[in-house]
Amino acid sequence: MNRIFGSSKPKGPPPNLTDCIGTVDSRTESIDKKISKLDAELVKYKDQMKKMKDGPSKNMVKQRAMRILKQKKAYENQRDGLAQQSFNMEQANYTIQNLKDTKTTVDAMKTGLKEMKKAYKKVDINKIEDIQDQLEDMMEDANDIQDALGRSYGTPDIDEADLEAELDALGDELLFDDDSTYLDEASTAPSIPEGIPGDKSTNRDGVLVDEFGLPQIPAS
Repeated sequence: MNRIFGSSKPKGPPPNLTDCIGTVDSRTESIDKKISKLDAELVKYKDQMKKMKDGPSKNMVKQRAMRILKQKKAYENQRDGLAQQSFNMEQANYTIQNLKDTKTTVDAMKTGLKEMKKAYKKVDINKIEDIQDQLEDMMEDANDIQDALGRSYGTPDIDEADLEAELDALGDELLFDDDSTYLDEASTAPSIPEGIPGDKSTNRDGVLVDEFGLPQIPAS
């Protein structure tokens, strides 16, 4: 049967937009090259017509230039159509890729949610609260131990009222403990001699004194 009807050829992979865009772009580039060649011919014909006089020969060159110009316009229309096709396919390809990325993101979020639920099931909030309570109790025990180690012992029991009275008396003693006798001594010290040496005068009490302030005994 295969010899009569022939065997079917295996189907290849379906075309994708990326390949189609590449094919269309290649055709567009080929048309651009043809348009460039036609432009060069138009420039050549235009230069020829500038140098020619009016007549059958110039008209013939002009007809060739007109034919080349028509070809150029046709190629430009084809190029514009291909460029539009390529643009449309690129937009469709961009949209498809965005949808694929969105699906990938959603799938990743679903997977993450499942993993989160599994992990949450392994966490017991009651156990966490028990651990916190135990830590709090241990901290209190540690503080009690520190207080016990810092306890003072072997000291006599003293009444707080007696301590306060002694403290108040101590303050009074400090206030009245200032020695001011040096002021009295300074007030009773002999005055500094005044006047010129050899000069005799009287002090504040009316006693005759010499230049050194020493009292003089009058001669009898």
